[in-house]
Amino acid sequence: MKKAVFGVFLLLGIVQLTAQEDVQQQDENTFKKWQVRARIISVIPNESATIETIGGDVSIATAYVPELDFTYFFTENWAAELILATTNHDVEAINTAVGTIDLGDVWLLPPTLTLQYHYPLGDFKPYIGAGINYTIFYSADEGPVADAIDYDNSFGFAFQAGFDYALTDTWFLNLDIKKILIQTDATVNANTALGATVGADVDINPLVIGIGIGMKF
Repeated sequence: MKKAVFGVFLLLGIVQLTAQEDVQQQDENTFKKWQVRARIISVIPNESATIETIGGDVSIATAYVPELDFTYFFTENWAAELILATTNHDVEAINTAVGTIDLGDVWLLPPTLTLQYHYPLGDFKPYIGAGINYTIFYSADEGPVADAIDYDNSFGFAFQAGFDYALTDTWFLNLDIKKILIQTDATVNANTALGATVGADVDINPLVIGIGIGMKF
């Protein structure tokens, strides 16, 4: 009799353990693989330039814009994120042989793809990431001095760190910091004012700080 009772309890224990393993395995297999975030970001250039003929440096204004990103999780730890935003920046050539030159403004579209590692700590999920961006320069306004300005599109690396904080099973808050390496070769046609076309090698390399809200699905 004692052996029969012991056998029943042993069997119940095995069934319960198996059920728990099945639930755990289901949870691992059914985690939400997609996330979308909406952020407000500040894009803070860390600019420098080598300017031909007239020398000097460059000053590029900070921009504040909305940003949208999509994240796909391969596992609960590894994910890829595509970041989409466009910014407008005022540009000046400073400390040149002819003083400060207003070079108008230009729009940047730098879609950025990063591979991320997430480390869940309960509701708090920090992550780090690295990847590449392709920056498109468009709608350049040359300002009052130059006749025209051309900016070359470019590839560069990107690095990021941040965290998500769960509000519910679906919604979460996000803080994100990125360093995006952006370089362009600019050609300034200033024949009317300076009698020359001036080339410049420009590093923009912005720090991008964002805060927003996200949704898992």
